[in-house]
Amino acid sequence: MQQQQMEVNPRGIPKAPFVENVEDHVSEQEPVEIVLKKFQEATAKYKFMEMNHLTRKRNLDAKIPEIRKTLEMVQFLESEAGDEDDAKEIETMYELNDTLYATAKIKPTGKVCLWLGANVMLEYPVEEAAELLASKLAAALKTLKNTEEDLAYLRDQITTMEVNTARVYNWDVKQRRLARAKAETADTAELD
Repeated sequence: MQQQQMEVNPRGIPKAPFVENVEDHVSEQEPVEIVLKKFQEATAKYKFMEMNHLTRKRNLDAKIPEIRKTLEMVQFLESEAGDEDDAKEIETMYELNDTLYATAKIKPTGKVCLWLGANVMLEYPVEEAAELLASKLAAALKTLKNTEEDLAYLRDQITTMEVNTARVYNWDVKQRRLARAKAETADTAELD
């Protein structure tokens, strides 16, 4: 049995082979049923990967606007900070509940607290917080781009595997018809 190097995309998703000639894939050792089962399993794996990538994309689509909004707020605080001596108070409204807001006056401190996740909040200097958020935003945008590329790649692989399955199935139907026609011809020849 020969070992072939599988083609993969940049993130390691294997490329689905295209079946040019069905006879190359079907043999006595691997009848049509086994080949069809392998193709269906491969299609199921690709669909599972697609579902995971769709979930990741949905999470990123929700996370990116939140990071952008936080970064804009930190940049606003950074622009308002200036000298702490002559910096003015910022009056703002903040949400207490879905429809309940309160007014607050914020004195510039040069520091901001960021939620990092897992119930962890850290205090950062405003400049450092802006840098951190900018890097998080860039990483999230890159991950989103890669996820979208992977989704397009996975759709192509699913289509290829579905075409392969249809080709093998149609080839099997054709072979059965030929065998049936040959058997009928042999039966009529015996009767003559």
